[in-house]
Amino acid sequence: MSRPNLSPWLERALDAAMPEPQLSEVGRVASLADGVAMVSGLDRALADERLMFESGIAGVVQDLEPDRLGVMLLGATDYVRLGEAVYRTHSVVSVPVGSALLGRIVNAVGQPLDGKGAISTPLFHPVERDAPGILERAPVQRPLATGLKVIDAAIPVGLGQRQLIIGDRQTGKTSLALDTMLNQRETGVLCIYCAIGQRGDAVARVAHDLQQGDMLARTVVLHAGDEEVPGLAYMAPYAAMTMAEYFCSQGHDVLVVLDDMIRHAHAYRELSLLLRRPPGREAFPGDIFYIHARLLERGGQFTDARKHGSITVLPVVETQAENLSAYIPTNLISITDGQVYLSPRQVQKNQFPAAELGLSVSRVGGKAQHPVLREIASNLRVTLSQFEEQEDFARFGTRLDADTRARLKRGSAVRRALRQGERDPMTITAQVAILVAAMEGVLDAVSDEHFVSALSAIRVQAEKHLVFIEQRIKDGQPLTVEDKQQIAEQAAVVVAALKHG
Repeated sequence: MSRPNLSPWLERALDAAMPEPQLSEVGRVASLADGVAMVSGLDRALADERLMFESGIAGVVQDLEPDRLGVMLLGATDYVRLGEAVYRTHSVVSVPVGSALLGRIVNAVGQPLDGKGAISTPLFHPVERDAPGILERAPVQRPLATGLKVIDAAIPVGLGQRQLIIGDRQTGKTSLALDTMLNQRETGVLCIYCAIGQRGDAVARVAHDLQQGDMLARTVVLHAGDEEVPGLAYMAPYAAMTMAEYFCSQGHDVLVVLDDMIRHAHAYRELSLLLRRPPGREAFPGDIFYIHARLLERGGQFTDARKHGSITVLPVVETQAENLSAYIPTNLISITDGQVYLSPRQVQKNQFPAAELGLSVSRVGGKAQHPVLREIASNLRVTLSQFEEQEDFARFGTRLDADTRARLKRGSAVRRALRQGERDPMTITAQVAILVAAMEGVLDAVSDEHFVSALSAIRVQAEKHLVFIEQRIKDGQPLTVEDKQQIAEQAAVVVAALKHG
């Protein structure tokens, strides 16, 4: 500030001698909205800093304005009062990490929800962390066995891959992710299931199925319910990734399921609109792509810098009326390494898992797929796509030649062979035996009423007697022509015995 009748050097000396303005470390709540508070008086607060309200609720600084802070609440707005004091903590939001979380159900900030007492761990890591750099990453070269024939054969997933699970409501998205987690019981992979905006009873069913499948003890269930403030739903997947990063740094392979990212986007949109950020496409803020990209980039296969651990991410997205070109689905398709599209049309055909192979792709996992499965499934997509075209043509009642009828039988048998019940993951040996039997025509003449029994019999026969398949898998070698012939012959014997029995 200019002072009259003072020389410039004296003015500078006075400015240097004046004490620095004392800025306040205690603010006040100026206004409230659903899950958001406007706070004044905290001039030194930093972006993403954790604040504590006098009522005991925590908050996170989201917006920095000249005269106010936009704060995302991590607790119920009902407990916060206008004018109450708000204190700086000089820290960012952190969550507990460590093996004490395994087998527990926690909320987005790591507090227990299962009534089993406090979580005893001295380790807390920040929720927001930078994604690992290129030099810390390694190629995806090891398969993640899902136990589902259609996935392992046609849409393989590798450890460290980010594979989107996308589809309409009631197409089996959560069920597919849950079956994948249950199949990790013998693999040593740890799991984190992050439920975003889900009902409590749905999460309880998932925890029950994990318990029944003897997998809950190696899983962290993180729940941000639909009745919670949007801040917890927004924070949940970042907390899940922080927990996964700790296990990964100990050399573990970790599978993270984010169910689902549409609800996460809705929570962030709600927060942004309450904070009066300018809306963009479909009222989402302009940084919604970055919000998801910086989250999913934290997954991957890592080098010795992280003890060769990996984080495999399965984000789930719900579409409306099969609209894959909506804003959030297209964002996530472009971020991830492939997608499994679950189609309502497959559901109508009673085809579960309802994967639509024409719209599903794995851009990375094929390099990590078992050579045995890769060879068998090389013609799977072509066989099914040709069958579906001919099936549509045959509906017109046209007289078909013998060759076309044979292809229809083969395609129908292959499609039925890919069906699989819930909570029934299969070993690679059983998958190989069933796929070989279907692709070689052993199942062409099996009727619908005996088909499930035939698959079960082939599965039992393979797991008991076809030990050479396991040896081929261990050696990383494809099947020979003689191997395929032996599998087909034994499957034919099983099917024949079933017909006559």
